[in-house]
Amino acid sequence: MAQSVLGSVTLGYELIWNQKRRCSGVRLFVEADSHSAVDAQHLVAAITELWPESAPTLLLHVLSPTLVSGLLDHTPTQGVWLEIQDHWLSDALVAGRVRKARARGLPLVWHGEPGQAPDPAVADLFHKTLRMLTPHEALAALRVSLRQHQDGGVGAAQPGPSPIVAGSLYEGLASQALLEHALDRQGVWGVAGWPAEEILHAYRFRQIQPSQRLLRALVKAIETDESLESLEHRMGDEPLLTYRFLRYANSAHLGARSEVTSVRQGLMVMGYTKLRSWLMEQIPHANSDPNLDPIRFAMVLRARIMERLADAGVEDDLRREVFLCGIFSQLDLLLGEPLGVAIHRLPMPGRIASAVVGQTGPYAPWLEVAAALESGNTRMIRDVCKAHKIPADEVNRALLRTLASV
Repeated sequence: MAQSVLGSVTLGYELIWNQKRRCSGVRLFVEADSHSAVDAQHLVAAITELWPESAPTLLLHVLSPTLVSGLLDHTPTQGVWLEIQDHWLSDALVAGRVRKARARGLPLVWHGEPGQAPDPAVADLFHKTLRMLTPHEALAALRVSLRQHQDGGVGAAQPGPSPIVAGSLYEGLASQALLEHALDRQGVWGVAGWPAEEILHAYRFRQIQPSQRLLRALVKAIETDESLESLEHRMGDEPLLTYRFLRYANSAHLGARSEVTSVRQGLMVMGYTKLRSWLMEQIPHANSDPNLDPIRFAMVLRARIMERLADAGVEDDLRREVFLCGIFSQLDLLLGEPLGVAIHRLPMPGRIASAVVGQTGPYAPWLEVAAALESGNTRMIRDVCKAHKIPADEVNRALLRTLASV
């Protein structure tokens, strides 16, 4: 029963980032199937089964007040927080359940409209607040940020109050300047979502390079003689490096006897010594901008979800193809050139190009589902899953297992 309940809900997700630009939590959008009642206790059991204590914080954004009420009545699950909409508190029954849940230790997160703050009478009921800025507040925060920079940094006299509240969560921060002000200056707990397009826009006149941090980690892994499987996994954490590695593995310089179509094959052809030398050549030109880390991470996460969706249906070599399909599906964002041009520079199987460029072929359904999950649009997610005849419980289980492993 704990597993079958996952077939009665639609899930989507949004990642939460901390000051170090690491994923500190996952905001999980949950919509109950309108055709069946969802048992809150069984839903908690299903999530608990797939969400170990080592997983990041899970913030449940439940769209149904009825299901929220049921979740409020159950014992708190380690590492799981529940989001409460401010307007629900006007219902005396819901407000009563909130007080009882808080008394039992369930971490609750208040969420309101842009510019809104929790009423002082209920503020103590919440572990965190999830806030949004109004356009006026965003402008005020940017002005404070500008004055902070002009006044010489963190140690300078405060240039006036910022509307961004320390220790809170924020969503909808639409610029790099706001992100840096919130995370680096105001000490917010985290931000939900990441303005990838705005950050990448700053690189429109210069080429993005692979992550210096990940390059150094790979070199260290080679020096400590990590396994081939470990190196393959680490390489997959950097989409741009993976692309360049496969191009190099197929170059005349390396002289491979046959086309290299996978990272594992390339590692075996190159060997640890040549790989280390090649990586060391990349490090002086590598990128150290932490604001790119969430963008890379999200690309890899899409690929991991695709890999998990394919897990029951394909063998290891094809699963590696599915993973490459996922991380290359947004490669144009990092390369600054059309996706079709980039993909056709590699001797990739036609299945990858068909899915990434043409949205057709056997991998296209997994790619479309994985991409749809990256939002709170549960109606779209449900429609995409139905169109490809992929059962909801299969998708939800793959999603939770992948998110729990980040």
